[in-house]
Amino acid sequence: MSLLAVFAAVSPSIESESSVFQLKRRLDWGEPAFTIIDVRRRDVFNQKRIMGAISMPLDSLVQQASKSLVKSRDIYLYGGTDAETTEGITKLQQAGFNRVTELRGGLEAWQAAGYPIERVPMTAQ
Repeated sequence: MSLLAVFAAVSPSIESESSVFQLKRRLDWGEPAFTIIDVRRRDVFNQKRIMGAISMPLDSLVQQASKSLVKSRDIYLYGGTDAETTEGITKLQQAGFNRVTELRGGLEAWQAAGYPIERVPMTAQ
């Protein structure tokens, strides 16, 4: 049995919801093979986002994810609202992504915990 097969066999299942604390532990541990997806509009994403998140707006989410991610990858997903997050999760699951988790509280919970964000610097007008 290959090492990849062993890893896949012992890889724990991902919960349908995850806290920002769980995600931060994975980031701090340096655990590979997961992606943080922000499904908000690109202009909103560009203003402020969770450190390391990638932008895949709802209208192109499945197309972008299908081109760049394997379907067995762990995905932490957040949007601007619970409804937006739920819609993103539903779309990915219907497209065959089976390891998708809602990041409860999204960006606001991440910031409230004091975790790093990325933002576009303000320019002088």
